[in-house]
Amino acid sequence: MAVNVHLLDGTYELFRSYFGAPSATAPADGPYAGREVGAVRGLLASFGALLRDGHTSHVAVAFDTVIESFRNQLFAGYKTGEGMPEDLWAQFPIAERAVQALGCVVWPMVEFEADDGLASGAVRFAAEAEVERVYVCTPDKDLAQMVGGKVVQLDRKQKKLFDEDAVYEKFGVPPASIPDWLALVGDAQDGIPGIPKWGAKSAAQVLVAYEHLDRIPADAADWQVQVRGAKTLADNLAAQRDDALLYRRLATLRTDVPIRETLDELRWRGPTDDLAPLCRELGYERLLERFGG
Repeated sequence: MAVNVHLLDGTYELFRSYFGAPSATAPADGPYAGREVGAVRGLLASFGALLRDGHTSHVAVAFDTVIESFRNQLFAGYKTGEGMPEDLWAQFPIAERAVQALGCVVWPMVEFEADDGLASGAVRFAAEAEVERVYVCTPDKDLAQMVGGKVVQLDRKQKKLFDEDAVYEKFGVPPASIPDWLALVGDAQDGIPGIPKWGAKSAAQVLVAYEHLDRIPADAADWQVQVRGAKTLADNLAAQRDDALLYRRLATLRTDVPIRETLDELRWRGPTDDLAPLCRELGYERLLERFGG
């Protein structure tokens, strides 16, 4: 029987829930007394719906247990946890427990980022013969680089599925060029500034011709593609080529995160015994009814 694997970005999903789900305070007689838990409750509801879908059988969820990663050692401007609401950050440990209580495998990332965990899981499980498709569930632009073969990207919020053709249609480049595209254009969410004057359209035009930064001629006169403002673009890239290569490294996901679980260990077998007490502690007993509890 063919297997579909769902790999979820727990960090993104918790953020989405924090800004989208109703605020809620934990009961006064429990361990989370008086704490904001609305995002965790929203996460439980969202993941619960996914798990009850008959097409979901094998699941893992990656979290940024620590916001900073090895990339912060490479570039001082890379994203940090600065500015994150305290009542959101405080829900991360509860969220990891919640996902485990639902019966899902959790990958807590410390040295790496959640995106690296998802990328490594995609490579690992796409190689399994019985796996038909790996759904990388996140709208993050970085993960588009993993699309290809059995791997697709799923934006659960927009209900959009991205295969190789869809990635090309959205960004103007194939998945393999996404790190180069992000290096040129920049990614404000991750703190990657990009190269001055390079925009989404110009980066796509050039990368379609040359695929990677290394292959772009330093002199615009040698370019085999007509791009508006080519001389300025080429000059700026030449002046900051080392920076561009660093930005590409920051945008390139690691696929060597140690993933210890087997495919069978990702199989969802239902909630654990911790779900009922957790729901009581969150004041969210009604979730149990959705699982027949």
